[in-house]
Amino acid sequence: MSPGDDGVGPRGGSRVFLRAPARSDRDEFVSLMRASRSFHRPWATAPTDNGRFDAYLADARRPDFEAMLVCRREDLVIVGFFNLSQIERGAMQSAYLGYAVGKPFAGRGYMREGLEAVLRYAFQTLRLHRIEANIQPGNHASIALARGAGFKHEGFSPRYLKIGGRWRDHERWAILAEEWRARAENSSGRGDELTGRPEAPRRLRSAYRAASERFPGRR
Repeated sequence: MSPGDDGVGPRGGSRVFLRAPARSDRDEFVSLMRASRSFHRPWATAPTDNGRFDAYLADARRPDFEAMLVCRREDLVIVGFFNLSQIERGAMQSAYLGYAVGKPFAGRGYMREGLEAVLRYAFQTLRLHRIEANIQPGNHASIALARGAGFKHEGFSPRYLKIGGRWRDHERWAILAEEWRARAENSSGRGDELTGRPEAPRRLRSAYRAASERFPGRR
């Protein structure tokens, strides 16, 4: 899990939206991740060249993987991403959550807004039961992001994942559908502020095209 976002800024999804990555995003995405390499180290790695980005697009086409770019509404720039991976159906109905924010956009609350929309999509649209995030103990920003969204600390996994050539310890954080619903109901007085808008990445293409018409030079 790469550095998250400390949650500064208003709640909800008014400033960002989610969409699926496209081949036309390659230059912008790779440039952002390259500029953020030292910021992400040693927490995670992200696609920093064309080949790795193409592999990411291939993953996004798998039925057990959901790739979601977090984009700023005002100018459509990519600020970060979320992934739901190893999506299990049947008796499990679960997935693993990964995310990263670009260094220039950290600390502005964009990922907090994006995560609210991701959870709404995961629990309402995908009908998942459990989302798990594995985070290194020293990655305080990512832990704060997960905790702020309602994730609970479930345990510790020594030498859980190899990152940067080293096996690294991780903490397990998770949230269940019923916990998310209870939290949403407790915040119902704020309307959509808690959960953001239900913008499923694979259903956003028409909305994205409409927004792109306002910024024809962006793509």
